[in-house]
Amino acid sequence: MHGVRLVDAGRIVPDAWVRFEDGRVTGTGTGDGWRAGATSADEIVDGTAAAGVYLTPGFIDLHGHGGGGASYDDGAEAIRAARAVHRAHGTTRAVISLVPAPLDHLAARVAVVAELTRTDPDILGSHLEGPFLDPAHKGAHDDSLLRTPEPGAVERLLEAGRGTIRQVTLAPELPGAVAAIRAVVAAGAAAAVGHTGADLEQTRAAFDAGASILTHAFNAMPGLHHRDPGPVAAAAADRRVTLEVIADGVHLHPEIVRIAFAAAPGRVALITDAMAAAGHADGHYELGALGVDVERGVARLSDGGAIAGSTLTQDAALRYAFAAGIPLPDAVHALTTAPARALGRAGDLGSLAVGAIADAVLLSEDLRVVRVWTAGS
Repeated sequence: MHGVRLVDAGRIVPDAWVRFEDGRVTGTGTGDGWRAGATSADEIVDGTAAAGVYLTPGFIDLHGHGGGGASYDDGAEAIRAARAVHRAHGTTRAVISLVPAPLDHLAARVAVVAELTRTDPDILGSHLEGPFLDPAHKGAHDDSLLRTPEPGAVERLLEAGRGTIRQVTLAPELPGAVAAIRAVVAAGAAAAVGHTGADLEQTRAAFDAGASILTHAFNAMPGLHHRDPGPVAAAAADRRVTLEVIADGVHLHPEIVRIAFAAAPGRVALITDAMAAAGHADGHYELGALGVDVERGVARLSDGGAIAGSTLTQDAALRYAFAAGIPLPDAVHALTTAPARALGRAGDLGSLAVGAIADAVLLSEDLRVVRVWTAGS
């Protein structure tokens, strides 16, 4: 690939080239330097001729529930179908988010994702968005399925994942939550604070116990208040913490998106929180055990009208953040390097440096996806 503006590592490099070989990045540069290593067997892509302008690392979604009419809770083929939709929008790797369910069912779903990580390298593992959530901040989750994080329940789910659970969202004010955070982190997953009524000190205690992500910042938690700063302030002030942001124009005002980037530079991860309607038609859907109506691309619970995930894709999140005033390198960082770092994969994902896995997205001038590569193909 040559003749593109490479957006990576916090900068835009004009007239850049990148070489992929055996699924890895093996060279980068500018100008005509690509010619020296080219052979007749290579596929040579001229970015400008392909209607591409920008080349970025592949996008990584820490938090999504489905797309293309399929839900990640509905088994392996549904997961693959939804992933195909999101890959076409630039998401080369994703964590599979699962909603609360009876413990037996949730453990079985975690096991399905664990198996998929062996066969589908674009699937990074699972994210448990519950069941250890505050019922008062349940969002679009069934409160009858929520529970406190008893050690036995936490351990059972971790065992079902066999090392493939990447993130567990929980409310740190629940009894046993701090011990659960430590158990999750000890198992090699990220503990995330979310769907919570925690105050500043409770959130800080969670981060000190090892939690390192704030699940969809501002949503399903107390907002910033001048005398009661709450979870968002605790996360923004803590350099160990990544803030998930849903930049879709529904969950957050564009000014709040800008404030999040300004308050936590380099630590915002743009997620989709997408449900089955992403890349699909308006209509009626199911999210776990709850009905969802999607109208004009906005998903809300049929009963009560709470926002029920999104219909967002990550390329659309990029366009929205850029329109909100986020510099393009910072917005790309939030789709690539920041989520890779949150997962402990900054060495091989989220970058187009030499040695990284060759995941890449070619974008047009108006930030529409032209082509996607996963491990170079």
